[in-house]
Amino acid sequence: MQPVRKVVEPGAPFGRRLFVGVAGIGALGIVIGAKVQRFEGRIASAIASKGGGGLAALLPGANRFRLYSVTGSFPVIANHQYRLAVSGLVEHPRSFTLEELRALPRIELTKDFQCVTGWRVPNVHWAGVRLADLIDAVGAREGATAVEFGSYDGLYTESLTLAEARRSDVIIAYEMLGAPITSVHGGPVRLYVAPMYGYKSAKWLKSISLVPTAIPGFWEQNGYDVEGWIGRSNGRDDAPVD
Repeated sequence: MQPVRKVVEPGAPFGRRLFVGVAGIGALGIVIGAKVQRFEGRIASAIASKGGGGLAALLPGANRFRLYSVTGSFPVIANHQYRLAVSGLVEHPRSFTLEELRALPRIELTKDFQCVTGWRVPNVHWAGVRLADLIDAVGAREGATAVEFGSYDGLYTESLTLAEARRSDVIIAYEMLGAPITSVHGGPVRLYVAPMYGYKSAKWLKSISLVPTAIPGFWEQNGYDVEGWIGRSNGRDDAPVD
């Protein structure tokens, strides 16, 4: 296994035209998670409208989230317009609305969010549906060994092996910090891969495709490790065992 090679830091190829610090509010965290998310949304929307890109903002989340966008903007998808396409090597390809995702068995997790660059947000509450349950709903066909993910930003991609995708701590999340996930945090729906670094948790999730062999994702093509287990490169944690 090769260590993560930090060829570029997230956001660097697209410039860092704006960086906003709101460290003081960050400590409020989960206590006022929903209000904080709404506050972040208003600030980040203003940032995006003025061309803030790359590392768009440092804003209060559960403690201190750094909000990245590789395109220089945050896609905004209305809840009623949201669709998640699931295709590839599946028995029943289909598109899920947000309400249809919410109708699937709900899972709640409280886990840290760890960035490969070193920062961490502890004890973030997530809610959504297990990716394994979504895969079972469409039926994986013989030959599927990996899962590819696409984003509404039109650029970001990620992938997992099918075995990784079926872990109990890998979810399609639609709530975070006790509220619907806002656009700045990758909503209305994002991937959350608890045992891996944050770059594996694709935001603004648009598509899921089961494939025989996955193409490395956006950051892997820029030098990051395809297997993004927390602790493999920073020596801080042990690689998790399900």
